[in-house]
Amino acid sequence: MTSTLAVLALALLCTGCTSWAPSRGQRMNLRYTPHAAAALTMASTPEPEEPQRLHHRRDSRDAVPEVDTGHAEETAWERTLAFRGALDDVSGSYRRLSGELSRLGQSHGGIAGKAAGLFVPDIEYGQSQLRWLDAELAAATRLATAASQVEDADMQLALLRLAGPRLEAAMLGSLMLAAWVDFLNLLDVAFKHGYRAVETLLMDMDRWRKRVEPAMRALASREPGQVEAAAEDMPALMGYLSGEFNTTAERLHTGLKNAERMMLLAQLVEMVTMVSAMRFSLPPMRPSAPATLGVGMVVGGDGVMVGTRLVVSAEWVEMMRRLVRAGILSLPTVSAAVRIQAGQVMMAGAHGELPRGVREALGDGPEVRGMRVTDKAGAGMAEPPRHHVLPKEFREWFEKRGFTSEMDIDQFCVRLERAHHEAIHGGGDWKLGRTWPGEWNRMIMKALQDAESRLGRLLKRNEVLEIVAERMKAYYIPMSFIPWGGP
Repeated sequence: MTSTLAVLALALLCTGCTSWAPSRGQRMNLRYTPHAAAALTMASTPEPEEPQRLHHRRDSRDAVPEVDTGHAEETAWERTLAFRGALDDVSGSYRRLSGELSRLGQSHGGIAGKAAGLFVPDIEYGQSQLRWLDAELAAATRLATAASQVEDADMQLALLRLAGPRLEAAMLGSLMLAAWVDFLNLLDVAFKHGYRAVETLLMDMDRWRKRVEPAMRALASREPGQVEAAAEDMPALMGYLSGEFNTTAERLHTGLKNAERMMLLAQLVEMVTMVSAMRFSLPPMRPSAPATLGVGMVVGGDGVMVGTRLVVSAEWVEMMRRLVRAGILSLPTVSAAVRIQAGQVMMAGAHGELPRGVREALGDGPEVRGMRVTDKAGAGMAEPPRHHVLPKEFREWFEKRGFTSEMDIDQFCVRLERAHHEAIHGGGDWKLGRTWPGEWNRMIMKALQDAESRLGRLLKRNEVLEIVAERMKAYYIPMSFIPWGGP
């Protein structure tokens, strides 16, 4: 049965076809364990009361993939399942990292009690990173839950795309924090076994922290440009940290005179790095050898392979492929995770890119690259979005119906060409436009308030989104949300 599934996974990865949902029990993850418009005119605007006009073919420039209505339910289910699987992976990493940092904080015979607690701030730094990771994972979970409560497939995808940057930041942040915990664990055991050169290790920790902090700040910002830049730099940064880890382990190994202590430290290094973020890039302690570079990756029957070594499983690749192709996660982020798991083996290649076969297996292609905004607006450096889908003058109205925090109305903005934006607001003069019943703000609020009058109660958040989704299709507004960047 296992060989049959492996052959099926290989065939699906090579063809890029929609395939079976990954088994939660079989998934191998990136976890850390100690020891991842057409312009409108007032005359031609469709009336929202006519249901037959609510479904149409989008303008190609919207860069939102068409939904195959014959398989929309299955596709939406698979996307949600893949997102939940990726979220579970990173959440598992978070829980283990939290447990390790808590244990280290109580290690009074080791790092927490050494040199009057001079290393405690390094433990606290790791714990401070856990706080933003927890916030991003919680927000991504709530957005995924909101997506599962909406029936409209396009709105489901739009909500998952809002959650994607949060998951990306948490996935890369957990890998970086895993490396930081590796260093803490190394020092903890060294101190427990009598290593005494405290001053040198204090300077080492300060140097490593200065290299880690910029990447962590960039990831915590969730700005698309900063996150992608951090993703591109992370394999090289992890390579640097791996080299530092190995050099420090060698020094500690030499500094412990007792043979039994040396053996214990060597066992620790092997245990810590066996399943950590740095495990494949570290050479054995003795004899010393350089990290392997320039070794090619292939897509094998079990997943992405380096030689005979499994880097990530076929289930993980399939999960990531769905998310990349749907524009929920970016290929640079997923590629960085694969390269880190592979021990930076591609750093010798041009610009550190993954081989074409691996990129295709993960879902790379022109249509995928077109889904993610990579220009200045996508990086948050251009003018703010010009259209709130949920009118901001009714912010309090929406807040009473659940639009707060990561579901705040400022998250539901779209970029429109000036002509399109003016058209849905009734022309260049917004005050005059408000006299037109079809003006966007006036129309959408009337539709929502009429629905509440019919129901005799406040609309639920998912019900609001269903009505908004219908009207967005009628007005040719792309369902591709970006956060508001204006005042």
